[in-house]
Amino acid sequence: MSDDKPRVIFKHVHKGKHGGAHGGGWKIAYADFMTAMMAFFLVMWLLSISSPKQREGIAEHFRMPLRVALNGGDKSSLSASMIPGGGADPMHAEGEVRFAEANSQEDADASRLAEMKKKLDDLIEKSPVFQQFRSQILIDITTEGLRLQIVDTENRPMFELASARVVPHMRAILRELAPALNGLPNKITLSGHTDAIVYTNDRSYGNWELSSDRANASRRELVAGGMTEGKVLRVIGLADSMHLDKADPRNPINRRISIILLNHRTQERIERENSTEPVGMRIGKAAARTE
Repeated sequence: MSDDKPRVIFKHVHKGKHGGAHGGGWKIAYADFMTAMMAFFLVMWLLSISSPKQREGIAEHFRMPLRVALNGGDKSSLSASMIPGGGADPMHAEGEVRFAEANSQEDADASRLAEMKKKLDDLIEKSPVFQQFRSQILIDITTEGLRLQIVDTENRPMFELASARVVPHMRAILRELAPALNGLPNKITLSGHTDAIVYTNDRSYGNWELSSDRANASRRELVAGGMTEGKVLRVIGLADSMHLDKADPRNPINRRISIILLNHRTQERIERENSTEPVGMRIGKAAARTE
């Protein structure tokens, strides 16, 4: 027993590297991910509760941000507020409010024109004057507004041959239509169209002059029927430049009078294009309002 010596046991402890497991980098990445997901679901929620018209307006806003800038109003990025990004409620900036009001006005305008189309359809179906000429009256809604076209037929022309003299049945149609056009505040344009046939060898009077004279003769008949004269915004002649029957430019249906009850956007555009104030001056004033 005396020969037994105590044994010394050496224990080796290996310390692991735990720095990576307890670092903070993953937390930052996770926070960024959660922020992105929250923004994504917020956008999806907003899209789900927006009407197609509102979504179109939002898309237009981001495609053309300069348009909102020219409308005036302080934007959040231009605000002098101490709060980063703008004032307390940037959604109430003047430019955005005007944009929302424009969309609301367009929706109301579209509803009025749709209601007017229904009234005209009913009037044409019930009126003895319109019933016999129903096939010559076309009504639809375009990007410019409510369009009513009175077209020619081979056996029932609207005007005397190569002339702007209105025949009796065309006069009756226009005068019956006049009171209905006064039912809305929207202004109208009248366009005259011809087919590709040239009836005269006089170079000073062709289809351009003829279509313009026929459009103006139609305007006079509408006024005689009771339409307010100031309701007309524009009278133009388009000759044979725009055919209904593109396959046959000589088809009588291409001879027509087009009356458009303008929507608000188109009316504003035409009035703006024909303004006496130079474009540069208008833009300068709009830019000054944003400062």
